[in-house]
Amino acid sequence: MTVDSPTAGRSGAPTASPISLVVAGAAGRMGTRIVALARETPGVRVVAALQASGHRALGADAGEVAGIGPIGVLVASDAAAAITADRVLVEFSVPEASLEHLRLVAAAGARAVIGTTGFSAAQRDEIAALARRAAIMQAPNMSVAVTLAFKLLPIMARALGDDYDVEISEIHHRFKKDAPSGTAARMAELVAEALGRDLGKVGVYGRQGLPGERTPQEIAVLSHRSGDVVGEHTVSFGTLGERLELTHRAHSRDTFARGALRAARWIVGRPPGLYSMADVLGLA
Repeated sequence: MTVDSPTAGRSGAPTASPISLVVAGAAGRMGTRIVALARETPGVRVVAALQASGHRALGADAGEVAGIGPIGVLVASDAAAAITADRVLVEFSVPEASLEHLRLVAAAGARAVIGTTGFSAAQRDEIAALARRAAIMQAPNMSVAVTLAFKLLPIMARALGDDYDVEISEIHHRFKKDAPSGTAARMAELVAEALGRDLGKVGVYGRQGLPGERTPQEIAVLSHRSGDVVGEHTVSFGTLGERLELTHRAHSRDTFARGALRAARWIVGRPPGLYSMADVLGLA
């Protein structure tokens, strides 16, 4: 897909115009970092910023909301006007809003990078259907390191086998709305698939009282919410005598924002389909 017509560089040779980004949730914790880092990222520019109707940031300059000064893009609520075929939607928000925007992306033949988590099974099915009409990169975590962890976990699970108990813990800031995190849920899915287990039957999401001894097939996912923690995930494989753990700690949301911007550059020109960060990094 050609985003814009080439323009002449200093040497007179054609140079590609920046990729035009529509940032949804532009006043949120992730949206503001995407707006801020986009200005530092070669080859991209923010051309539209979206927030829900009634949000206090509507009408404000998206750059000022992000703390970087004016960029000439006002926060608006008209997603249909912002999402056009020559633009890439980048979104970290809530499932209902993201799905509404993805319908517009599919109708326009645009592109999308979605970091929203908490989708239901039915919503995930609809996203897969929309991806037959538009290129959509969806990932519960845009971190390069977490994407590598997703590749390593099935290898670890298969090698250790049923003799090792699997416990997954995650901690996030007090404002996070969904639990478990999309990253923890994906980790549990990958381990269950590698071990040939049905996560719907063996998944445990909290313990209280006298639940009895841990069953060998259990895959537990435990969520913590505290302060301003950006995100931490640990997958523990334990047996009698030893324990092996894989831990990822995010120290800044910039990790996810940079991954999203990398994905936005990558998805331009891709055919319709549902892609992951593993595709972006060449790990699929």
